[in-house]
Amino acid sequence: MRFRRTAFAVVLAAMVVTSAPAGAAPAGHIRLDQVGYGIGESKQAYLLGGQAGAKFSVVDSAGRTVLSGKVGASLGGWSEKFSAVYPIDFSKVSVPGTYRVKVGATTSPAFKIDTQNRLLSPVAHNTVEFFQAQRDGRDVIPGRLNRQKSHLTDAQASVYETPIFKGEGGDEIAAPLKATGTKIDVEGGWFDAGDFVKFTHASSYSVASLFLAERGRANAAVDAEAKFGLKWLDKVWDERAGVLYAQVGIGTGSEEFGFVGDHDVWRLPEADDKLNVKPGDSEYFIKYRPVFAANKAGEKISPNLVGRVTASFALAAQLEASRNPGLACQYLEKAAKLFALAKTTDVGELVTAFPHAYYPEDSWADDMEFGATQLALAAKALKDSRATKWAREATHWASVYLASGDKDTLNVYNTSALGHYDLARLVRAGVPGAEVTEAQLVGDLRRQLQQGLDASAASPFRTAAKVDDFDAASRSFGFVATAELYQKLTGDKKFDAFGTQQRGFTLGSNAWGTTLIVGVGSKFPECPHHQAANLAGSPNGGQKVLVGAVINGPNNAEYFEDLGEMPAGSVPCTKPYTKEFDSKTSVFADDLRSWPSSEPAIDFTATAVLGFSLTAQN
Repeated sequence: MRFRRTAFAVVLAAMVVTSAPAGAAPAGHIRLDQVGYGIGESKQAYLLGGQAGAKFSVVDSAGRTVLSGKVGASLGGWSEKFSAVYPIDFSKVSVPGTYRVKVGATTSPAFKIDTQNRLLSPVAHNTVEFFQAQRDGRDVIPGRLNRQKSHLTDAQASVYETPIFKGEGGDEIAAPLKATGTKIDVEGGWFDAGDFVKFTHASSYSVASLFLAERGRANAAVDAEAKFGLKWLDKVWDERAGVLYAQVGIGTGSEEFGFVGDHDVWRLPEADDKLNVKPGDSEYFIKYRPVFAANKAGEKISPNLVGRVTASFALAAQLEASRNPGLACQYLEKAAKLFALAKTTDVGELVTAFPHAYYPEDSWADDMEFGATQLALAAKALKDSRATKWAREATHWASVYLASGDKDTLNVYNTSALGHYDLARLVRAGVPGAEVTEAQLVGDLRRQLQQGLDASAASPFRTAAKVDDFDAASRSFGFVATAELYQKLTGDKKFDAFGTQQRGFTLGSNAWGTTLIVGVGSKFPECPHHQAANLAGSPNGGQKVLVGAVINGPNNAEYFEDLGEMPAGSVPCTKPYTKEFDSKTSVFADDLRSWPSSEPAIDFTATAVLGFSLTAQN
């Protein structure tokens, strides 16, 4: 069930989460990055609870103390139960090895100190495994979950008119779906999240992120997944008709109009192909999934989609320029034709998903900057004369973005950091008629990081992303990636420690002491809100888990007040340990029902792939 930044109810009912009652000072809990720290990185753990002035020690794998000291002054309270969080700085430990931090009788999970490459390359590989598990169509990878071919009917899918929605959340079907008579092949691609709908919006962001990760260092697994995603984008972009298709499947069903949507049925994806249904049956759209277009043939297309899909093809062209120039030229032309159809006046509501509330994006100049920049780089690699024109267009859209005052940072809703990094290098080399300077682009990257750094000062765990709103993990990885891009671009290491702290939050330096990536770290989510993992995986330990899946992470406590019973047909899964560490405003529930915190998604994970890959390249 993918509902982003929206509070409308899901068809599940009541699990009330409350803060732990105040009482005697609890024993302390040590929170740190369970994967580890680079040799030269800043290294900080946190003592949740415990006592001021407590002594700590760092011990190696043989039990020898390599560092001792006292915890720092409290960074603030977390909850009624945990009124203090104390920092433990052990940056002086730099010898590669396996270590633990000890405070009295409390011992942390083991972690490593090593080169960033050796630490994080395996984690980046794990995150790619999630994309393999999300594959739809014929070309699946069985993997740990024994995935099977699914939704083969997508090869001859019917296109429908744009659905009409109503209601407070904007997600209630207001009229019957109407077929246009057009059929297309949209088999393949990735499932978006824990369900089986496919979105061009999130898929193109993910493809571009994977290609950017690969561009810094060749990786066969990343390359294979990026190409798999691009193959599907090539299907949804019909360059001959001038139509970009935005979505396959519909999440929202309608009792009034007699059909269920993807979010209403808990099952394995291959079960959909086995349904025996005819038009008018309630599960007809489960097997024969509707396709929705972003535009009518030849008409202008929502610029956010244009920018990120263009970037995906243009990045592929860059990577193929030396190894397969003919294919690179084909990708470049697909990108160029799409970019020319961007609707940049009277834009109106952006096309992201149907309903728009699933992905409520409202910025698009950043996507146009990103797309034009990658077009320019691809043309330059192929010695195409349009390189300067596209570079100049990129500076125009960058100027429009900067003038907009958008304060967002890197995540599925904002690609400005990705555009700024490459465009700054183009401007540095010289772009005739450029409408922005390198200093302006670098300045906005710095603004994004400083904004995060300032926000982190109010968090006892030095977390920049809001832990009472959606996308905490994804935004944290966005800061990680942006810090790396900024350092590579400028040589300035001002935000290195900040980036390390944000990575640490996702890998265990949080109140709950869990990583936010399935299968990574000594404590990770075991009950992701994901149908295939639930029905084909190991909910109570074992190897059959959704390795590499990045979940949303902690979220606003209000969203957990009405989660309800386990979905019909599911394998019940809940880990109650998390409640002890919830605050009044922020909750993390390792529970199958917990779509606000435990649902993974391809855009979350794509940002992690990019962040880990960039850091590993150092």
